[in-house]
Amino acid sequence: MPFATVDTITDIAAERWEKGARDPRLGQLMASLIRHLHAFARENELTEGEWFEATEFLSRVGQMSNDKRKEFILLSDTLGLSMLVTLMNNQVGDAATKPTLLGPFYIPDSPEIPFGERLPGIADEDGAPLFVQGRVSDQDGRPLAGAVLDVWQNDQEGIYEAQLIGSDARHRGLVATRADGSYLFRTVAPVDYAIPVDGPVGDLIARTTISEFRPAHIHFIVRADGCKPLTTHVFDSTSPKIESDVVFGTRPELVVDLVDHPAGTAPNGEAVDRPFKVLTLDFVLEGQ
Repeated sequence: MPFATVDTITDIAAERWEKGARDPRLGQLMASLIRHLHAFARENELTEGEWFEATEFLSRVGQMSNDKRKEFILLSDTLGLSMLVTLMNNQVGDAATKPTLLGPFYIPDSPEIPFGERLPGIADEDGAPLFVQGRVSDQDGRPLAGAVLDVWQNDQEGIYEAQLIGSDARHRGLVATRADGSYLFRTVAPVDYAIPVDGPVGDLIARTTISEFRPAHIHFIVRADGCKPLTTHVFDSTSPKIESDVVFGTRPELVVDLVDHPAGTAPNGEAVDRPFKVLTLDFVLEGQ
């Protein structure tokens, strides 16, 4: 084996990983990663102090991460990498609802919510009442009965359940469609919020003029037999943060209007004694 020099270390390291990996795909990825990392170091004449600071930063990202706090996902999101991977791997036709990134606050196994009922953890006095209704269909317009919408969002303070310790299920649920593909649930209007800034990603953002805010939105994973699952979320068109989303997740097709209504009868038939909002949102899924 030749000894490493400043001119040969990249080729030596890349070749070792490419040939040494038992999985060819792993070898390919690692060799490419090494070449890009080394090119970055050369292009920017990386100092030993900067390299050490970078390793300390990544260590803090790992230490901050746990089953609820996904600091590495947050880092990927703020670098635009999560959105890039989403866009590359989820090309859909013009008629299909557009996907966007998952985000760091998803919690699986949400409770089932009957048609027209509210997401758990929402009291009458919480936030601005919002009724979300619509239809799930395939690209040919056929309704998808029994499709399941996995929904989650923040509360009126901008907090997700995943940010709380020991919380019961709140502001998340599974909503099934009826025979005609329709669905309906009650929630509260989401609000703009800042990503968690009490960790290393927040420290990094604080060293820039980049906004730490995301525009108000509601998350969905929509699943139906015979169709590709859709991971997306929709954004309140009135948010001033639409064009500065810190994780680059906004897409023009996903900006929606929450329509104001006076106090009265809501879409689910209940009487609401204060103004409320209605979002009519149809989903179109691609076949597998």
